[in-house]
Amino acid sequence: MTTYLEQSEELKPFYEKYPTLNQFKQQIALKKESYSASYREVLVAALKGQYKAIPHSKSVDKNVILLENENTFTVTTGHQLSLMTGPLYFLYKIISTINLCKSLKKAYPDSNFVPLYWMASEDHDFEEISTFRFQDKSIRWSQESEGAVGELSLEELQTVLDVFEQHLGDSENAKQLKEWIRASYRSSQTLSEATFRLVNILFGEYGLVVLEPNRPELKTLFKSIIQEELLQEASFKTVTSQIEKLKHDLDSSYTPQVNPREINLFYLTPKGRFRVERSGNLYRLNGTEQTFTEEEIMHLVDSHPERFSPNVILRPLYQECILPNLCYIGGGGELAYWFQLKSTFTHFKLPFPILLLRNSALLYSEKVGRKIAKLNLETADLFMSRNSLLNKKVRQISNIDLDLTPLKEQLKKQFEYLNTLVAKTDASFKGAVEAQQAKQFKGIDFLERRLLKAQKRVLKDEVERLVYLHEQLFPNDSLQERTLNFTTFYIDLGKDFLPELIDALDPLNPDFVLLEY
Repeated sequence: MTTYLEQSEELKPFYEKYPTLNQFKQQIALKKESYSASYREVLVAALKGQYKAIPHSKSVDKNVILLENENTFTVTTGHQLSLMTGPLYFLYKIISTINLCKSLKKAYPDSNFVPLYWMASEDHDFEEISTFRFQDKSIRWSQESEGAVGELSLEELQTVLDVFEQHLGDSENAKQLKEWIRASYRSSQTLSEATFRLVNILFGEYGLVVLEPNRPELKTLFKSIIQEELLQEASFKTVTSQIEKLKHDLDSSYTPQVNPREINLFYLTPKGRFRVERSGNLYRLNGTEQTFTEEEIMHLVDSHPERFSPNVILRPLYQECILPNLCYIGGGGELAYWFQLKSTFTHFKLPFPILLLRNSALLYSEKVGRKIAKLNLETADLFMSRNSLLNKKVRQISNIDLDLTPLKEQLKKQFEYLNTLVAKTDASFKGAVEAQQAKQFKGIDFLERRLLKAQKRVLKDEVERLVYLHEQLFPNDSLQERTLNFTTFYIDLGKDFLPELIDALDPLNPDFVLLEY
C-alpha cells in the first residue's frame, strides 16, 4: 500500500488510474460507454425491489431514481455482514464512499454519484463476523453455520442481544442504540436483512444505497462470465499470470493476497455453499457426491444463475459487471488483491475501477488528550508498539542513562582493531573473533533489557498510567479501528458521532486522522 500511495512506477502496470479528482473524468467516460442501458434497468428494478419492505429516506429514493440516468455512477465499498457492523473501519469505508461522492459532484456537476454499500451476503466465514467489542467487553454470537452467512437465522442471536443491551445501560444514547437493534436484528428474519436495515438506519439520510447482490436478476447479468469460468477456467489463468508478473516486475518475494483456484465459483444449496471443482468431464461440488455433466451445469447457469456464487477472485468482476461503478474503496488487504486482477478485467473486457484506500482514524476524548499532553507524548509515539513506547518513555523520565549505545560503539571500535590484528597475523582467527564479538554484543543487549526492566519496576506508577492510556487508544496493542465497535463511542457522542466523522474524513487525503472529541 505504501508503494501505491507513493505512486511508484513499478506498481503502475497493475492498476489503471490513481484516485485524484482529475482522473475521474476519463473513468466517467469509460464507464458511460461500456455500461449498457439494459443492465442499468435491471439494477434499478432490483434496488427498488429490495427497498420495498425497508423504510428508507428520501435521499435513498432520490439516488435509486437517479441511477436510471446514464449520467449517474456509483462509488462502491463492500464488507462482510459483521455483527453490529463489527470494527470501526466498517463505518470509515462507508464514510469515505459518501464523502468521495460529494467531492465528485462538486468537480463534475453534470454527472451524479451514488454511494453504494455492497453486502457480502454470500460469504461463508461466520467466525470473522460473529464477534464485536464494546468498550472492554467482547460480544460473541455462537452458532453452527454452513453456507452463505446472509441466510443465517437470527433466532439464536436474540439472547446475545439481551446481554449486550444490559451492558449498554439506560442513557438516552443507549436507548437509541437499543431502538436501532429493535428495528434491525429484532425485526429481521436473516442476517442479510438485519445488516441491510442497520446500515440503512445509520447512513440512509446521507443517500447511501445498500445492495444485496445475491439476487437472480442480478446474477443473470453475470451469466456469460460464469459460463466462461466453468468452461475455460479463465480467471485462474489470468490471475496466476498476474501474480508471476508481480513477482517478476515488482518484488521477487511478493506473496499473493489471495490464490486463485481452477474454478473460482461456489454453488449454493439449502445445505450449504460448496466449491465447484472440475474432475475430467464432470463438475462436482466439493464435500458432496453431487456431480454434473458440462451440459447439465450449463443448463443450471442458464436457468438458475443465482445458485452460483463468485469467490474473492470473481466477486470484484461481478460487482463491476452489474454496477455503473467508477471507484472501489477498501482497506489495504482488499486493494492488495485487486492488484492481482487487472489482467482478468482485461480478459473479460470490463473497465478496471479506480482504487481508493479508505480513511483511517484514531478517536479519543479531551480527557485522554490531556493525559497524552501530560505524559509529553508526540503523535508519532502513539503508534509505537506498547513495549517500544514504554522503553522510550522509561528512558526519558529516568534520572539515569539507560542507553548503552556509547558502550556498544566502544566495543565496535575494539573489535575493528582486533580484526586488523587478525588480518596482519593469522586469518584463521577471524571466525573466533566474530563469535566473540556476537557474544559480547548479545551480552550488552541482555544487560540493557535487564536495566530497563528494573527501572520499569522503580517507575511502576508512570508505567501503569502509560499502559492504561495506550490500552484505551490501541486495545490489545492493535489499531482501535480494527478492534472497537462504533457503539463504544456512540454511548458518549450520540447523534454527533457520525456527523463529526463525516466532517473529519477526507477520502482523497490518505493521512491517518486523529480526532479528539
